[in-house]
Amino acid sequence: MTFRQFASNNVLRNKRTYAAYFLSSSFSVMIFFVCALFLFHPGLQAEVVYRSAVLVLWAAETIMYVFAFFFVIYSVGSFLRSRKREFGILLLHGMTEQQLRKLVFLENVLIGVGSLVCGIGGGLLLAKLFLMAGSNLLGAPQLAFHVPWQGLLLTVGAFSLLFLLISLCTSLLLGSHRLIELFQAEMKPARPPQASLVLSLLAAVLLSASYLLAATATASNVLLRMLPVTAMTIGGTYFFYTQLSVFLIQRAKRHLTYYWKKTNLVTVSNLASRMKENARMFFLVTIISTVTFCAVGAFASVNRLAGEFDLDYPVEIAYVAKGDGATADVHLRAIRAELASHGIAHRTVSVPISLVEVASSRPFSALERLPLISFTDYKRLLTAAGIEVTEIAPEDGEALLLLGSEREKPLLVHRRPVTYTFRGAPELSVREIGVTQHVAIPENLTLTAGDDREGSFSGLVVSDSFLERLMTASAKEIDRVYMDRFTGFYVEDPKLTLGLAAELTDNGRMSYEMDQPYAMTVSGTLYEVQRTTYRALLFFALLVGTVFFIAAGSFLYFRLYSDLAYDRRQYGALAKLGLTECELAKVVTRQVGLLFFVPIALAIVHSLFAFKAMQSLFNFSVAWQTVMILTSFLLAQVAYFFFIRARYLRNIKKAIR
Repeated sequence: MTFRQFASNNVLRNKRTYAAYFLSSSFSVMIFFVCALFLFHPGLQAEVVYRSAVLVLWAAETIMYVFAFFFVIYSVGSFLRSRKREFGILLLHGMTEQQLRKLVFLENVLIGVGSLVCGIGGGLLLAKLFLMAGSNLLGAPQLAFHVPWQGLLLTVGAFSLLFLLISLCTSLLLGSHRLIELFQAEMKPARPPQASLVLSLLAAVLLSASYLLAATATASNVLLRMLPVTAMTIGGTYFFYTQLSVFLIQRAKRHLTYYWKKTNLVTVSNLASRMKENARMFFLVTIISTVTFCAVGAFASVNRLAGEFDLDYPVEIAYVAKGDGATADVHLRAIRAELASHGIAHRTVSVPISLVEVASSRPFSALERLPLISFTDYKRLLTAAGIEVTEIAPEDGEALLLLGSEREKPLLVHRRPVTYTFRGAPELSVREIGVTQHVAIPENLTLTAGDDREGSFSGLVVSDSFLERLMTASAKEIDRVYMDRFTGFYVEDPKLTLGLAAELTDNGRMSYEMDQPYAMTVSGTLYEVQRTTYRALLFFALLVGTVFFIAAGSFLYFRLYSDLAYDRRQYGALAKLGLTECELAKVVTRQVGLLFFVPIALAIVHSLFAFKAMQSLFNFSVAWQTVMILTSFLLAQVAYFFFIRARYLRNIKKAIR
């Protein structure tokens, strides 16, 4: 038998231990390859959706690759630690350290090559299915089966490099080669684990504080709280597993009525040591699962924003001419001609937007110019869009924030009212009293007012008389009054405007801040871009989330089977003392259930509070998406639990019969 055959036989003989790691690696390769198929597919590149999906695709590829690197290096390190006794036997029989490193290197290369071949093979077999599902979800025409050489080369090159680097680094992960340490690697600690009261309290405080901050977050402070809440949750989770859980188990042992009841003695006695030994694994599974739940749930919820598109864009084609607008007449004639050539009936409304210079504001605002429109013009725009106006006109000296997008409303509602005075008319001032109920001028068509923390808006709506007096006073004191002009083209079906005015916009938009004499939006094109972007985010979040979830399951699988030899000896001894198969099944079910459901349960709790904080950013409820996502992952975990429990119990029973 050659050295290579010896390495391959080692992998095959340990196939039960390596199974989850191999399948997880293969699945990661497969999903990476599928994303590469979409990224380089010529049929998708020709679609409008490609430009909005390409960034999502590259982000998904990068996230999966980085995660795969850390997953592989952690798994390899764990496998090496679990095989120290085997390495001790090989060294005892004359294997040199150089040969041991070569053996481990060859084993990892074999598993890496096998994962790469199986992953790409699985991707090729399921490519058509993924292309059909992705096409339907992205709203693109059905993509033909095509394997771009760039995608195949990217996958082979990226993962070949990954597995090669990990294989070369295995010598650093081997650790000590002293025989006594290698042979004692599988021995359980004789002393029971101890927990620190201070660190246990710290875990409780960190988790409680993070939950409280998440539950009480508002739209104005949720982004500020995100980083500290995340840091406290991660720290609290780590100390929960390493300290607090052990402390609680030790306290439970003092309740003898419970501790000595039936098989509780067997179940609880090793619980503290198992929690301590598996703390790192529990911590990783909890964090990975929380990230998975939150990512998929967030993109599933954000996908609902497409339903509010009609509220954000009541005008199908909006054009704002800046200042004199020397090119405005040419552009407007071109838009009318294009609408006429497509036979699209439309209504046109044009209103002025006054740009006044801010002299001072209380509280301080960094705005230098502020767009103003009259309440009458505001009503004209909404009436043209078929929206009934029920708002009351502001009084002199009062102003409504002109809503630019429905997603800004939760922030603007909590905004501190600002009072403005204007250059050229210091005797006139206006104070914000609320927010308009509807969007009349979509965002990015005027000078952006406000900020990310308190919300942005498109300007102010003031009374007709106040605006007239302000313009008259400003014209007397200032050489010129800046004025933009908004022109809206209202069409019955927004989808008819898809692709119109493409030479004037970039994917349906030309923002006011761009270095152009105009700003413009085309709702049909923007709707298609936004819809496909949100769907692409959800589709690839599901793929990446599934990779994360399967990786978390492989951690659980490996941790369970790494203790199999010790558990066989333990339960074999208990069987000689009279433990029945029924009692054995009950004990194993509890211990395996603890391994599977404690991390998932804590991840679900983390996710619920994360969704509660996220709810503050939306006008609609995300409860349905939250329940659906968490229930789906929980059902998958339950099915995985029963499958692994049956196999594990069968292996334990073989040892006691």
